[in-house]
Amino acid sequence: MEGKNLTPPSPPLSGGESATPSPDKGRVGEGLGFLRYDKKLTAFARANRKEPTPAESLLWQKVLRNRQFHGHKFLRQKPIGPYVIDFYCAEVKLVIEVDGDSHADQAEYDTQRTIFLESQGLRVLRYTNRDILNNLPGVYEHLQTQLESFQP
Repeated sequence: MEGKNLTPPSPPLSGGESATPSPDKGRVGEGLGFLRYDKKLTAFARANRKEPTPAESLLWQKVLRNRQFHGHKFLRQKPIGPYVIDFYCAEVKLVIEVDGDSHADQAEYDTQRTIFLESQGLRVLRYTNRDILNNLPGVYEHLQTQLESFQP
């Protein structure tokens, strides 16, 4: 297959914008636009993606990865502001946080984090490790119900 280009061409750019809007990249009026973040968090987020907790891994593999959940694109360990978010979907402005046992000791931190994210126009859903590991179908059903209620 020499001489053939197997990669499709990029969409044409006009005026610096993509022909196809991308809400997670902040193009053409969709999504929230670019969400600022602390650049120092990039390496931390990358490390977290390489070593997810068992609950994060299960939720990612069985529910959120590859647009499995109703065609929505989720990102893992996304820096937003001064935080790294477990899962983020720009299309529906949704943050999913997976709370381990350590979160019982940091309720105030989680509350401030949620207030910040909501101030950015995001909705925040929290699930415990235990819920995900022991009741993934229930988490899926709850997430589906919440997503339907978010739709305009």
